[in-house]
Amino acid sequence: MKTHWNLFIAFFRVGILGYGGGPASIPLIQKEVIEKYKWMDNEEFGDLLALGNTLPGPIATKLAGYIGYRVAGIWGMLNAVVATMVPTILLMIILLGSLSSIKGYDWVQGMTAAVIPVVGMMLAVLSWQFIAKSGSGLGWVKTAIMIVILFVLIQIVGLHPGIIIASLLAIALLIKDKPKQGAGGKERDPS
Repeated sequence: MKTHWNLFIAFFRVGILGYGGGPASIPLIQKEVIEKYKWMDNEEFGDLLALGNTLPGPIATKLAGYIGYRVAGIWGMLNAVVATMVPTILLMIILLGSLSSIKGYDWVQGMTAAVIPVVGMMLAVLSWQFIAKSGSGLGWVKTAIMIVILFVLIQIVGLHPGIIIASLLAIALLIKDKPKQGAGGKERDPS
């Protein structure tokens, strides 16, 4: 029962504090799952996030569903997904009902403007963690080259990130399936 309570509280906090949408929720989920409850480590979370980003739908609910399932099975999955959605549903009902009457106040506009740099910094920290992980895995030169290429493809060429992700997944699958050649052209044991 305590595990279910912890799942609910962890993802309820993410749902209530994840102002700015799914990407803003990712660092909050990471903090809860890795640092607070230690349900997984940074590498597992990075892999989960990469996989979650390739699938359609909101990232926060996909992460909640998988982590909840991993921690406590089907009921854990349902618990975590509901905990993620309930704050948004309640806040949307309350805010949409009162937004038209308070949107002109300076404090509301100031609050909205102040959240943008906070979310930006959270995403920058998360991005740096992924760049560092990539740099230690692929090497810094390959990582820098990939960052430049991806920047050009997304920002200058205008290629959709989903196409890039799907292409990189296909390339990774093709590379993984090829046997490695040892000295003399013989296959090496991959282990």
